[in-house]
Amino acid sequence: MSDVGDFDFWMGEWTVQNRRLRKRLAGSDEWEEFEAESKAWPILGGLGNEDVYRTEHDGGFVGMSFRFFDPKTREWSIYWADSRRPGLLDPPVIGSFKGHTGVFEGDGTFDGRPIRVRFTWSGITTPTPCWEQAFADDGGETWETNWINDFTRVGGDTGPSSTPATGT
Repeated sequence: MSDVGDFDFWMGEWTVQNRRLRKRLAGSDEWEEFEAESKAWPILGGLGNEDVYRTEHDGGFVGMSFRFFDPKTREWSIYWADSRRPGLLDPPVIGSFKGHTGVFEGDGTFDGRPIRVRFTWSGITTPTPCWEQAFADDGGETWETNWINDFTRVGGDTGPSSTPATGT
């Protein structure tokens, strides 16, 4: 069952190896690979967290995720915004962790059409956690994974105990 500490593994600084489909929901199997960096910290006294993602790939962009835990439902809501679409905040994906895997789903749009969006976190107890994004344009019957991030902690520290709780 999900808990407020589910994302403790994520606090700190990371290098990111990205694999992203060049064309989404188009039957493509051509992937692009690039590097990025990310930094995460707790907010709201630990009931949420924020991260900043930066890459120079394809002209560069900065993205931000916000995660908020609801103690009543024991679910997380995750929001995304980035500099490629200023002024827009994506609708949340909502879900929880079962064991060491977190699955979060929600409604979204892609190229003007409605889709389902799924984020999956795995490997959270390893030195290299993984995040994946998938889209479904058939109500969630079939999913296309279109973005994979493999993370390596900067400096090789072992987790949130070495990261000060700033920004709370």
